[in-house]
Amino acid sequence: MIRSPLAGDRRLLPIGLLLTAALAALLALGVPSRRAFSIPLYARQTGQPCATCHTAFLELNPFGRRFKLGGYTLNGGDWTGPPFAVMREAPTYTHTEAGQPGGSAPHFGPNNNFAFQQVSLFTGGRFTDNLGAFIQGTYDGVARRFAWDNADIRFAKPFNLDGHTLLWGITTNNNPTVQDVWNTIPAWSFPYISSALAPMPTARTFIDQVYAQQVAGLSGYGFLDDLFYFEFGGYRPLSNNTQKALGISPRGQSPINGVAPYWRVAVEPNLGDHSWEVGTFGLASKVFPIGLSGVGTDSFTDIGIDTQYQYLGDPHTITARVAWIHENHNTSASQTLGLADNSNNQLRFLNASLSYIYDKTWSFTGGRMSIGGTPDATLYGTFTGSPNSANWITEIAYLPFMRGGPSFWPWLNARIGLQYIRWDKFDGATTNFNGAGRNARANNTIFGYLWIAF
Repeated sequence: MIRSPLAGDRRLLPIGLLLTAALAALLALGVPSRRAFSIPLYARQTGQPCATCHTAFLELNPFGRRFKLGGYTLNGGDWTGPPFAVMREAPTYTHTEAGQPGGSAPHFGPNNNFAFQQVSLFTGGRFTDNLGAFIQGTYDGVARRFAWDNADIRFAKPFNLDGHTLLWGITTNNNPTVQDVWNTIPAWSFPYISSALAPMPTARTFIDQVYAQQVAGLSGYGFLDDLFYFEFGGYRPLSNNTQKALGISPRGQSPINGVAPYWRVAVEPNLGDHSWEVGTFGLASKVFPIGLSGVGTDSFTDIGIDTQYQYLGDPHTITARVAWIHENHNTSASQTLGLADNSNNQLRFLNASLSYIYDKTWSFTGGRMSIGGTPDATLYGTFTGSPNSANWITEIAYLPFMRGGPSFWPWLNARIGLQYIRWDKFDGATTNFNGAGRNARANNTIFGYLWIAF
């Protein structure tokens, strides 16, 4: 659901225990995003600069996608230190066209806020020839709390199949789509970094980070002849006690009942400097609205289609990304509980962007986001009753260390950027969307950031 509510205790899958154990060391160190990305420990492990796997910090190229599908196990570096890396989003600056009454967040003013958005500790990389991981714990500087963050642990192995090469693997992770390798789906889509202090629309599809860090998933995948990709698996909720132990509040959740199937199918031909992916992905589930099971379940099905084109020239690189998601949401249980007006709702989400990167140093991106669907004032809690929102976004970023950091720390990476978001519509209206006279353009945002990893 869009406004997610109090999860009831669910039984923890064995795979959830695996994920919990994998992050216990991080949390013991006292280190919860919400985006996954490249980490310098992989550069140290492979002995390669970030540009080998990325067109820009953090967008993957074909080589980087295969590194991830191969289980993060490629070797080649001579690093003998501990397998850790640090990322921080600080300082950041957020300005909205009109201030936010009551403040942008607790401890912050209505406008013109500087913030230490988050700092993360990463571990993972190669464990064995076929086993590797991406594991993240984060301190959220706006919410002022520690928690686990994205985790992707995978086993991968190539073998010959009647003259064809099949790379197959198993991934266990805690965020649907975080295991994906293209920059079209929700966990990896543009914008790669956003202000935690800017207003955001109420409506969101379930597959778009609603279950991040709240679930344990297991899926199997295959990549045939570096061309056809397929993945099938499922997700179950972590128990309330497990989430609390990992720094996640279960308040406001609608937990999955049983297993939520997940699928991903894509084809990616690579022709010289050109790479083009076309695919589909989806997630389906039954959920207990606000954790209440007495009136049955709601159900939803998210089906997405996506495409990504990359031109990998030197010094010019271009990436175009488009994803469209259709969600059918049966809200009959929510309607019975008085949490929805309709017994069925639909959402449609579009995210499209185009990036030009010069010499792996300067990145220029423009994008369009829109979400729309069935009006339901009770479900979305908007003054208009409509979930419709749309914006344009532009960003310029400077990437000084894509080819290698300074001599004293060659694995340093950084992205220094400035974003502008212009809202055409917000929570169902262009003018007076909240009933208090606030217009969509009042949420237009300028966001500046320094994003570093070392």
